[in-house]
Amino acid sequence: MPSPTPLINLHEFEAAAAAVLPRMVYDYYAGGANDEILLRAARTAWSDLTLRYRVLRDVSARSQRTTVLGHTVDWPVFVAPMAFQQLAHDDGEVATAQAAQATGAGMILSTLSNRTIEAVRAGTTGPLWFQLYIYRDRGVTAALVQRAERAGCTALVLTVDAPLLGRRERDLLNGFRLPPDLAVPNLGVALRDTLAGGPDAAQSPASALAQFFEQHWDPSISWRDLAWLQSITSLPILVKGIVRGDDALLAVEHGAAGVIVSNHGGRQLDTAVPTARALPECADAMAGRGVLMVDGGIRRGTDVLKAMALGAQAVLLGRPVLWGLAANGQHGAQQVMQLLKDECDLALALAGCRTPAEVTRDLLE
Repeated sequence: MPSPTPLINLHEFEAAAAAVLPRMVYDYYAGGANDEILLRAARTAWSDLTLRYRVLRDVSARSQRTTVLGHTVDWPVFVAPMAFQQLAHDDGEVATAQAAQATGAGMILSTLSNRTIEAVRAGTTGPLWFQLYIYRDRGVTAALVQRAERAGCTALVLTVDAPLLGRRERDLLNGFRLPPDLAVPNLGVALRDTLAGGPDAAQSPASALAQFFEQHWDPSISWRDLAWLQSITSLPILVKGIVRGDDALLAVEHGAAGVIVSNHGGRQLDTAVPTARALPECADAMAGRGVLMVDGGIRRGTDVLKAMALGAQAVLLGRPVLWGLAANGQHGAQQVMQLLKDECDLALALAGCRTPAEVTRDLLE
């Protein structure tokens, strides 16, 4: 339902979403691991960086357009892969993809989406990548990869920071599970049934998602699995979930097309390093080899500017898109992205930059 008063920043969209979402759903989207220290630190790490802006640079003509992995986007933002978007709105990931296209952003579709890969691809002409976990059953993984290729996804995003599911206490307290009528169509029926839970799911000591991870995700994944994945696809692969320079370098040395500096939105290992602090080490280690992106706590246009100054080619925007989707469907998600896009343009101008190429590390204190 549209808000009766204008929502003027991404923080206000979270409050609007909290007012309409069931508590279990809001907590699933908003929550982090354990004491949620990292969840809070992710935001303050960007705020703590200060800008040394330039002046008298003639910023009357500006463009945020940039190229990421061969895709031209109107501004340096992709929607992060996020599961179960129909919990926010019936149109789910299709609405999100259409909102991304309308603002000139890219999108990464979660394995755990509620809409099929094919439906999301049909709903947008914008860049669409597919996020992937590696299953114990490699046949399931291979089938998903082949399906993403056939559907027209142009890159794979391998998430590597979740060999086991982090302890998400909000989900445990709420007994998180999917409504029985909500599909997870990119998975087999048996996997979906695990996520929906049985008649006693509300009394379970662990969330249905934690049970699902334990049964189906492979905790033995290693660098050899990146090689295996490359052997079954011609799509470029980005490795998501890296916070160390040595791991970033290993990723590109093992053939990854790029790295996404990420700590899973603070939902895995609490007290881990915030991505704003991890990013420069990864950028230095990669030294321009491969695509470098970052997520975690991005809420302002100045955050995007800082991420680019630290070496990222683009950022991933996560929870705020869900807040917009919950508040007002596709239009709400589009409002969120347009607000941030406008903030990015203003930040660029006030920092004395006309294009992303002019954003350099000396802008940061």
